[in-house]
Amino acid sequence: MLKLLVTRNWKKPDYTIGRLFVREEFFCNTLEDTVRDLTKTKKVAGKTAIPAGVYEVTMNIISPKYSKKSAYKWCGGRMPRLLGVPQFEGVLIHPGNSATDTEGCLLVGENKVKGGLVNSQKTFRRLWTILEEAHRKGERIEIEIRNQ
Repeated sequence: MLKLLVTRNWKKPDYTIGRLFVREEFFCNTLEDTVRDLTKTKKVAGKTAIPAGVYEVTMNIISPKYSKKSAYKWCGGRMPRLLGVPQFEGVLIHPGNSATDTEGCLLVGENKVKGGLVNSQKTFRRLWTILEEAHRKGERIEIEIRNQ
């Protein structure tokens, strides 16, 4: 099994910065929307972070949005997708630079600017390659999202 872990380290009113670990080793930073306690408040569509928990990741989904973009021809528009996220559908791991790019998804890159990511495309390609290799080998891919 390939295990991923996201630790949310910097929760701000408009975004959340975290760290992604692959097989217990730091891989990159993450960017998400605002963390909300969904037991106490309602989800705000496109502006709420994924609930903390453990989710299976599939590599079998072709994203209608990304499959149309020429920048993603190399992966056929297939984006890693989290399965079984309560109150969410279509949660992906993908490139992006600011909280406006997430719409509830998990962005990957380097947190070298306040509230944002850089080198997101390059980081995503590196991560996608690791996930695709595990997928080809038939390994289950699992991600844990943890609030710090």
